[in-house]
Amino acid sequence: MIVLFYGLVLAAALVCTTIYMYMWHKHFDTNFTLIYTFVPVACIGYFLSSIAENLGEALFAQRIIYLGACFLQLFIVESIFNLCKIEIGKWVRTGMFLLISAVYAPVLNVGFGTSFYRTASFEIINGRGTLIKEYGPAHTAVYAAYFLFFIVGMSAIFYTWIKKRQVSRTVLSLLVLPYVITVLCFFVIRNFIQVVDFVPVGYVFAEIIYLIIAYRVNLYNVSDTVIDSMLRDREIGYLSVDFRRRFLGSNSTAKKIIPELKDKIIDEVLGYKPAERKIRHFIDKFEKDEKENTSLYTLHAESGDPDDDMIFSVNVGYLYDGGRKRGYIITFTDDTANRKYIRLLDTYNEKLQSEVKEKTAHIVEMHDNLIMSLAMMVESRDNSTGGHIKRTSEGVRILIDEILAEKLIELDPEFCNDVIKAAPMHDLGKIAVDDAVLRKPGKFTDEEYNEMKKHAAEGARVIHEILLNTEDESFKVVAENVAHYHHERWDGSGYPEGLKGENIPIEARIMAIADVYDALVSKRVYKEAFDFERADRIIMEGMGTQFDPALEPVYVNARPKLEAYYQNQS
Repeated sequence: MIVLFYGLVLAAALVCTTIYMYMWHKHFDTNFTLIYTFVPVACIGYFLSSIAENLGEALFAQRIIYLGACFLQLFIVESIFNLCKIEIGKWVRTGMFLLISAVYAPVLNVGFGTSFYRTASFEIINGRGTLIKEYGPAHTAVYAAYFLFFIVGMSAIFYTWIKKRQVSRTVLSLLVLPYVITVLCFFVIRNFIQVVDFVPVGYVFAEIIYLIIAYRVNLYNVSDTVIDSMLRDREIGYLSVDFRRRFLGSNSTAKKIIPELKDKIIDEVLGYKPAERKIRHFIDKFEKDEKENTSLYTLHAESGDPDDDMIFSVNVGYLYDGGRKRGYIITFTDDTANRKYIRLLDTYNEKLQSEVKEKTAHIVEMHDNLIMSLAMMVESRDNSTGGHIKRTSEGVRILIDEILAEKLIELDPEFCNDVIKAAPMHDLGKIAVDDAVLRKPGKFTDEEYNEMKKHAAEGARVIHEILLNTEDESFKVVAENVAHYHHERWDGSGYPEGLKGENIPIEARIMAIADVYDALVSKRVYKEAFDFERADRIIMEGMGTQFDPALEPVYVNARPKLEAYYQNQS
């Protein structure tokens, strides 16, 4: 029965340790882990003592028992200091460790010296192996150390209860229980019930209490570390409550925003003072609809001047412990400047919108006219392409309209509008081509052709300079691409970069079809205009080599409109 008793106690200790390991969180106090390590160690000692068959085994069991018992006092006291938020120096921690080590050291010498046990023998009494010993002075030191650590721990708890409001009273109450139970088992119950030792039972009971403390204190540890996950360069206030509206903690910024929190006791339910009622309202709104997690909180200035008020953006979210929801976290971010700016904007918004709309329209009109005039001026130097800009721009518009109408290619309407606006600029680079080449009434030599090809890259450079300070960055990019790459070919044999396939911007691929189609059906100094059938045949043969094959259905659908447009130009 005795072996069974100690076996069950050991099993209970191991179960508690297993539960603790399952609950373990990175914010747990290291001393908790040491407590859950040394309690099973002590219980193993008691179990080994119950099955000892000779003096050597019995003494070994005593060494294990006191190993757990001595160091548990140290870890329990240090955990109390941490839970009570009492800072102690490294030298104090080191001194306590050296003290308990010195107290335990004589235990290692049992059976060899007389400082801990003056005498020790092993007898079989009532069929049970029993260690008969006479205590020495070192054993008295163990008792003195137990008493000393007990006084220190209880004093810390009492001091915190009186002086510190920001420590949970629930935790403080729980901390007293394992101390009291263990002391009763060690100094009282064992003197009345001598068949078995109830000290390991006290240890297991302490483990159970510490499981409750660990479960509860993790809430506070989580709330203490929330600010570390937020932006460090911004002053953010936060407070946390559990699902029963019990206050868990807050940082100093939150106490400045809501002064009532300074006197709020941990675990106290939120009351109905104005600020606390506001917090309840934020939480209630979030509970009804989790999307309603943002509100505003105004901290009225003592001066009474609304311009001095501070406005905070309030965000409500769940307080998580690992993957579990344990309550709510409410954060306060200073949004005063933004809110005052928005208020100012609201005052002048309607007037500004009207003025901006009018001026923007005028600027855009001037901008478009300037670009078109520049393009026309460049075209006037080329006696072989009269009207080319106007016709190719209309060709691009017809192709774009077909893309948008049939949705053959997914393009943004704003992008499509930019392509149409950019089309007249595709040959601006010809401004840098020598007149002797540009105005030559015939086919180019290889050297002249190479000179002419420079207009693509030069056009991109000119457009970049013209639109350098434009706010419409997307149009600038489209216009540069149209000028730069409209002579690239799908198979990579074009110029100036020899781009291939989808590496050629889509706007340039669209421009290429309109440009070539106009060159085919229009009269040039070196050729007569081709009829529509021949031009169509050439375009279709170029699909997949010169042109993007994905644009083939766009061209096919747009062809009747292109032909109708060019017939009206004759």
